[in-house]
Amino acid sequence: MIYPTAQDFLNAPHKQVLLFGMSGLGKTTLSNLVRSAGWFHYSVDYRIGTRYMGEFISDNFKREAMKVPLLRELLMSDSVYIASNITFDNLAPLSTYLGKPGAADRGGLPFAEYQRRQAQHARAEVAAMLDTTRFIARAKDIYGYDNFICDTSGSICEVVEADTPSDPVMRELSDHLLLVWIKGSEAHREELCRRFARAPKPMYYRPDFLMQVWGEFLALEGKGPDEVDPDAFLRFGYGRLLESRQPRYAAMARWGVTVTAEDVAMVKTPSDFDGLIATALERRP
Repeated sequence: MIYPTAQDFLNAPHKQVLLFGMSGLGKTTLSNLVRSAGWFHYSVDYRIGTRYMGEFISDNFKREAMKVPLLRELLMSDSVYIASNITFDNLAPLSTYLGKPGAADRGGLPFAEYQRRQAQHARAEVAAMLDTTRFIARAKDIYGYDNFICDTSGSICEVVEADTPSDPVMRELSDHLLLVWIKGSEAHREELCRRFARAPKPMYYRPDFLMQVWGEFLALEGKGPDEVDPDAFLRFGYGRLLESRQPRYAAMARWGVTVTAEDVAMVKTPSDFDGLIATALERRP
């Protein structure tokens, strides 16, 4: 690791940290906290939604707008401009584009189109993760930032093989950043599931796991792929997705350190954050 001991981290002139774990456990909250203290905040989801999937997202908006005669006329004459307004705190354009499979009259996508967008997201996520090193250099060289935090997508564990020592993404990240897993408890898992049930949102699935869960859901519902309720599928798959990701996160954690979501909730200042990471390094076997 780039910081073998807690003192190495605390004394480092350039702190470089990557946070990973399920969405909703504090990655972005911590990133915003240290950003206020002069850290450069690199959001992987923002990079995905702007650099790598920005055209897909805006083209989808335009495709829908072309169905409205007035907007079609304005678009064809270059009288209006349509683009997503994605931000660090509002990633809705990205999740909306990723979509959900099922009945079209309930906002669903044909399953083949859903798979196509899932594959686009996987490629984009890998590319955005590999951009991290370049952004570390940019943050220092252009803007003068000494410290750097990478706020990853919850699906990072789906696009790497952390049990493989030669995995190119894991090697690149661990060579330049301290990887920190924010680990949730069973109580956190239950709360995430309750929160998701109230407002289900599109998620990324590994292709083989997606086919497994989709097949189980269709068998349970007894309906065709174009007849099911898309939100019902999202709710059905979410708990299984959380469970399937835990061992993948744990494998990633062997490249770095682990903190608990309870510990993260206690962090109120940038100094608290330094202490959180230092303690995790002291605990590491």
